[in-house]
Amino acid sequence: MQPIKPFIWFEGTAEEAMNFYVDVFDNAKIMSIERYTGDQGIPDETKLKGKVLTGLFEINGQEFMCLDGGHQFNNNGPISFVVEFDTQEGLDKVWSRFLDGGRAIQCGWITDKFGVTWQLIPTLLGKMMSDPAATPKQKQALMQAMMPMVKLEADTLEAAFNGAR
Repeated sequence: MQPIKPFIWFEGTAEEAMNFYVDVFDNAKIMSIERYTGDQGIPDETKLKGKVLTGLFEINGQEFMCLDGGHQFNNNGPISFVVEFDTQEGLDKVWSRFLDGGRAIQCGWITDKFGVTWQLIPTLLGKMMSDPAATPKQKQALMQAMMPMVKLEADTLEAAFNGAR
């Protein structure tokens, strides 16, 4: 079976978004760009000439495709991309970049300036939630610490988890 590859629809900003993501994430690259030529037989193509027909980029080993498609669809929050961070510094760096022109939501969710929604979370969170030795009290304390947060802070989450022993 083929891996699932997210496909993001942009309204004329696909190339700008790809360049932004490659700049924000340390392990990212643009793999290819095919442009509208104006003679490919695509509806409204003349308005899009020179824009991204298909773009392929990679973040942390995950391939994404994108295009400049016009106004038919909008990005929205029910679809988001989860990125786990081993360090708070790494999370903070990406959060700060996404917040510039974007919008913080809650519990590590943030929408970037292109309208794409991300969940930036410390790797530690998943480890604590799936720890077979964790007590229900620890998991409850972890959730209670996380719910009022906007940007997730690993130290605060870990303190709540460990303090509930």
